[in-house]
Amino acid sequence: MGRWAAALFVAAGFLAPPLPGQQPTPPAESVPAATPSPAPPSPQQERYLQGLRTAGRGVAQIKDGINRLTRVQAGRDTAQIRQAARRLGGLCSAARGFLTSGRGRMDPAAYETPVRRPARDLVLQVDSLSLIAKECQLTAGRTPGPVSTGLLIRIRAYEAALAAFRTSIGLPNR
Repeated sequence: MGRWAAALFVAAGFLAPPLPGQQPTPPAESVPAATPSPAPPSPQQERYLQGLRTAGRGVAQIKDGINRLTRVQAGRDTAQIRQAARRLGGLCSAARGFLTSGRGRMDPAAYETPVRRPARDLVLQVDSLSLIAKECQLTAGRTPGPVSTGLLIRIRAYEAALAAFRTSIGLPNR
């Protein structure tokens, strides 16, 4: 019974006439749109975006490994640091698979000239992350500090390229 009462109050609020001194809201037709929506992507652009989503999964795995390592390094327990470093190496291995798989679908030629440059820059950053993920996979267990620092630098460059790409195709940056 409580849901029905809440729905009745909400409906009454929408249907009630405006109070004296209160401006009525204009109809939806007279309100101009703030920003035009971007054009739907072509099949090649959709393929690029699917590849970007796949590569993004790899980036998320690397970030997770770095976050785990950072949290454990604050505690100074060497056994846990070694375990987190090995886990980072494993996550880099899995992330590299996602990065290379997604990169295979990302063709910057799918976009016209003004967007092609940010799309190409983003592809370069994915390639860069893939290379350092291989290095991370091989050396994170022995030297986690320099590896995580290198990963963070490349992730920041990737995120900047991603923001520029999203802006160029008319999507908001999160």
